[in-house]
Amino acid sequence: MKKTIALLGLAFLSITMLHAQAIPEGYQKDILGEDFISKTFTMQDDYEGKVVCTLVRPRRQPVSSAAILYVHGYNDYFFQSEMARFFTENGYCFYAVDLRKYGRSKLPHQYPFTVRDLNEYFADIDSAVAQIRREGCREIALMAHSTGGLITALYCQARRTDMPFFAAVFNSPFLDMNFGGIVEKIGIPAVARIGRKSPDRKVNGGLSTAYAESLLKNHHGEWEFDTTWKYPIAPALTAGWVRAIHLGQKRLQQGLDIPCPILVMHSHRSVYGNKWKPEHQSGDGVLDVADIEKYGKTLGPEARTLTIENGMHDLALSAEPVRQRFYQESLAFINAHRMLF
Repeated sequence: MKKTIALLGLAFLSITMLHAQAIPEGYQKDILGEDFISKTFTMQDDYEGKVVCTLVRPRRQPVSSAAILYVHGYNDYFFQSEMARFFTENGYCFYAVDLRKYGRSKLPHQYPFTVRDLNEYFADIDSAVAQIRREGCREIALMAHSTGGLITALYCQARRTDMPFFAAVFNSPFLDMNFGGIVEKIGIPAVARIGRKSPDRKVNGGLSTAYAESLLKNHHGEWEFDTTWKYPIAPALTAGWVRAIHLGQKRLQQGLDIPCPILVMHSHRSVYGNKWKPEHQSGDGVLDVADIEKYGKTLGPEARTLTIENGMHDLALSAEPVRQRFYQESLAFINAHRMLF
C-alpha cells in the first residue's frame, strides 16, 4: 500500500513538473533556446502589408505581480538572456518586445526598420502591456535602449493619463542626432522634408563597423548575435525613417511631462572614429552623451540622469563590472519606486 501511495505521489509530482514546464498558450519555443519562449501578434496592415510584433520571455517566471518590459534600439533585437536572468532572479517577471520590422518580427516583404511615424510602434507596446497584464502582472516597469528610449518616451507622454508603467529606465536613449551642427541643422531637416513625399528613398546610414566589432565575440567583444538581424553595418536608412526620428526628437526636445519616475543612464564619454580602437569598449560609440544628459532631464518632473563610467552605447553589453553596475542601479531604482507604487 505504501509503495502504491509513493508511486502515485511520484506520478503526481511528475505531472506537476511537466505542467510547470508546459509552454503557455500562444507561445512557441524561442531562438534563444529551451529557457525562452515567444509569442507573435498580428497587427494592422500598413503601407508595406502584413505587420507583426513579438513578445519574448523566459519560460519559467517567478511568482510575482511585477514585471519588466524591455524595448530594444535601432538595428537591434532582444538577445540579452543575461538581462532576463538577472531580473527573474531578483523577483521580476521579464518580457522583451521585438518591434515591427525588427528581429523576430521582420517579415520577408519588409525593408528593415522602416517607419514613417514613431506612433506606429505604440500598438506594439500596447500589445505587450496587455499580454503582460493577462499573465497576472499589474505592476510594470519599463526599460528601453537607444531608439527604443525615444519611442517609449513619446509613448509614455501619449499614455500619460493612463500610464502603464510605475517607473522607466532609459539606457543611452536616442534623444538627439549625433552628426554635428551643419548636418543636424540643415541636412537632417532637408532629408526629413524629402521623407514626407518620398519616404522610401534611401540615404546613407553609416559605414563604421567599430561598434559591432566592440560587441562581437569573433572580434573584440563578448557577445554572439544574429548579424542578419543586428547588422555590423546597418542598411541604408529611408528618408521616411529620418523624418520620423527628426519629428520625434523635435517633439521630445520641447520637453515632455511623463508622470512616472525616470532614470536615464549613459556613458561618461562619447567615442568617435570609423576604425575600431580600445576606447570603443569604454565609451558610447553611437551617441553624444552630452545630448542624453541635456534632454534626459526634460522627460518629466521626476526624471534624473546617471553617468555609468566606461559604459558602451548599450550599457547592458558593456564590460562585466560596468554592466553589473547598470543592472544594480536599474534594480535599485525600480525596487524603490515599486514600493511607492
